[in-house]
Amino acid sequence: MLTNDILFTNLLYCADILSMPSKTNSYAKPDFWSQKAFKEGYPARSVYKLQEIDQKFSLIKKAGTVLDLGSAPGSWTTWLLRNLGENGTVVSVDLNPLAKTVTGSNLVFYQGDLLDAEMVTKIKSHGPYDAVVCDAAPLTTGNRTIDTARSKALVDMAIWYAQMMLKPNGNFCVKIFQNGNQQKELQKMKEIFNTAKGFKPEACRAESFETYLIGLGKKDAKI
Repeated sequence: MLTNDILFTNLLYCADILSMPSKTNSYAKPDFWSQKAFKEGYPARSVYKLQEIDQKFSLIKKAGTVLDLGSAPGSWTTWLLRNLGENGTVVSVDLNPLAKTVTGSNLVFYQGDLLDAEMVTKIKSHGPYDAVVCDAAPLTTGNRTIDTARSKALVDMAIWYAQMMLKPNGNFCVKIFQNGNQQKELQKMKEIFNTAKGFKPEACRAESFETYLIGLGKKDAKI
């Protein structure tokens, strides 16, 4: 179990890594998924990763309340708004603003730092949540060792939020850069969820070393 002290240590690291410089985006040329996202009104191709995860694992409950961490530009938030229905709620959080097209009467968006204790309180006030999702990625350097270490810090943060703010039987997914850390993270998740496994959606680029960790059925443990 992650303590508050561990949380804020990880969040400090996350805040640091998100402000570091990255290399030029090597994915500038639109592919099939990028073009499909544009046609269907999503800000980014990543939406199809969440869609496939939900189709396979029934991650999202209709009319539920979902927390979307690291949500900008807003593709996952948009998909959630469309699929939860008018009785569902999406709480979306990022350091950066959402795309202007991402709107909804059942959307709560906070722009700010997950390190901030006031932000944690705001997020918690809308819970507990039926699902917590996180597609956040650190700014990358091209050095796989550094990039995967930064990704792990974000995953630890997301796991803490899931552990602290999910309802019993709630679900979770988070992106991670692969280098062996995913097995250690899955072991942590197995203590929190009835089922924990890795999954790489088809919409991930073939050359990408990202994958997703899935937690299903949060155990009803006292925190």
